[in-house]
Amino acid sequence: MFAHFDFDVIGRSWVYLFKVGMAFTLELTLLAMLGGVALGTLLALGRMSSFKPLALAAAAYVNLIRAVPLVLVIFWFYFLVPYLAAWVIGAHEPVKVGTFWSALITFTLFQAAYYCEIMRGGIQAIPRGQVLAAQALGLNYWQVMGRIVLPQAFRNMLPVLLTQTIVLFQDVSLVYVLSVPDFVGAASKVAQRDGRLVEMYTFVALVYFVLCCLLSWMARQLQKRVAIVR
Repeated sequence: MFAHFDFDVIGRSWVYLFKVGMAFTLELTLLAMLGGVALGTLLALGRMSSFKPLALAAAAYVNLIRAVPLVLVIFWFYFLVPYLAAWVIGAHEPVKVGTFWSALITFTLFQAAYYCEIMRGGIQAIPRGQVLAAQALGLNYWQVMGRIVLPQAFRNMLPVLLTQTIVLFQDVSLVYVLSVPDFVGAASKVAQRDGRLVEMYTFVALVYFVLCCLLSWMARQLQKRVAIVR
């Protein structure tokens, strides 16, 4: 099988793959994670709100997003949102969003639904007595959340948040359908240029395997370090 395997194509292109492709993948993953965690936390608070319309709206958003394949969301946002934005502002031409911003907004909105459920579980795991004690001391809702509940929830859920971020890192490869030069997209360009699809896609698979295994090991180690003994 490996008799005609051209290792030289990897040696010629690995700098380009990591400098352009992997840099884009990591940048999109990091920004989407930060935006997704922030929006997901707000959604979690909304789902637990005593104001029923807000709770129902947040629940509807989360359930809708989780029921739709990510690739459809990518296509929908990239092709339809420019027209919807033009309709909203009354423009005659579609609003140019761009592939990077389209991908970033899509992944942020999509991942927020999953981060929401993680954060909701972390918030609900905090003993009710701590909330009542904080309220008895005169702290309002946002002070209780910001000083008591959310710091503990983030600590408890940090390994799970990192695990979801690993899933996000893998999902970013779907921007390949928009011809974005992420790691997979960059490898595809080299593969088609040199006619070496097997070599390039095997190399991409190995890189993803090594990185995801390393990140998973780091998440497990972090879980042991931040675990709260009860």
